[in-house]
Amino acid sequence: MQQEDVKLMDFIGLDAFRFSISWPRVLPRGKLIGGINKEGIAFYNNLINELVSKGIKPFVTIFHWELPQALEDEYGGFLHPQITKDFQDFAELCFKEFGDRVKHWITMNEPYIFILHGYESGIKAPGQCSSWMNNSCPAGDSATEPYIAAHNMLICHALTVKLYKQKYHALQKGVIGITQVSHWFVPYSPSDANKKATQRALDFMLGWYMDPLAFGDYPQILHTTVQKRLPKFSAEESNLVKGSYDFIGINYYTANYAANPNNPANTANHSPSSDSRLNLTLIRNGRSIGASTGVSTFYVYPKGLRDLLIYMKEKYNNPTIYITENGLGEVDMGIVNKGVNDIERVSFYYRHILAVKDAIKKGVNVKGFFPWSFLDTFEWDSGFSHRFGINYVDYKDGLKRYPKQSAMWFKKFLGVH
Repeated sequence: MQQEDVKLMDFIGLDAFRFSISWPRVLPRGKLIGGINKEGIAFYNNLINELVSKGIKPFVTIFHWELPQALEDEYGGFLHPQITKDFQDFAELCFKEFGDRVKHWITMNEPYIFILHGYESGIKAPGQCSSWMNNSCPAGDSATEPYIAAHNMLICHALTVKLYKQKYHALQKGVIGITQVSHWFVPYSPSDANKKATQRALDFMLGWYMDPLAFGDYPQILHTTVQKRLPKFSAEESNLVKGSYDFIGINYYTANYAANPNNPANTANHSPSSDSRLNLTLIRNGRSIGASTGVSTFYVYPKGLRDLLIYMKEKYNNPTIYITENGLGEVDMGIVNKGVNDIERVSFYYRHILAVKDAIKKGVNVKGFFPWSFLDTFEWDSGFSHRFGINYVDYKDGLKRYPKQSAMWFKKFLGVH
């Protein structure tokens, strides 16, 4: 269906398409010595060639949470420093095979979510956590492993950027960055304690992964709170991670009210969520922060995207930014006619793009916007029960595609702009 999908992109007027390379699809055993799957390479070459033939730029994410099971079994995946060698080998394979046509690389998508769900709560692969957090986890330590795995992810990212710059940039002339995810946070009340809680929320969700890239170290609040459980960057590592991006991808969906908890800190069971010492809510004084969506934790708050972008500009020296995900999820009704009538999604995108426009007027260096998602797709949290696409996929009839109202709105919008 690649050709049909690219034709649909061209019909709508999209000039870029973001997708990821599945590590086990091209390296089934995780390592070069385990063999390269030529069919997997051909799959991506065909897609990239089709995109380029239509003038659509491929934005390629190297790692979107698909760690080969072989590496998890051999040494624990991102919990072991060995991952940095294998990650670089995988990335270099991508640069060699696709870099003549791919000019925008993203090392990894949302490390925060991968770490929190994979090593703190255990609700996603690799399913590591403490028994007090989730007794279905076979192993793990929610107090230490999230920080260890996150540290190794940051080193993987920085080494991959260094590799690209040293060996491939001169010939391929591409750019490389990373995609971060963050909510926006609003103080529950104007008290100093709640204002500090709001900053703490940003530091734990965004700063944990962004501060090392901008400044070479974790936010001070992580040092103060996590203490000995927080890995330390050596001087060499600090220099390696600092400045290791040409651009930053931002994924934004919603906002929360942030409050300082009244109860004493839990000194027995530690995790990033408990370390942050936050009460996050979507409701204040009986009113929600925005309109509800089909996803229970996502409420519509376009102003948060503007404020987040301005925060990025002011704190991180105005990096080049791409909005790599922004979208509205709806519960699957299983009926095509209802599924394509997504006027709420049209309103969502109109309001969020206006928010981006406002941020640009204030000097934020935004260079692109990717709706999540082009097609209804498998969602990590909800499978096929929620639909985020601007094009409807009929799972009951050969995966046929039907443009939704939002796709037609984008076609009109892009035709004018």
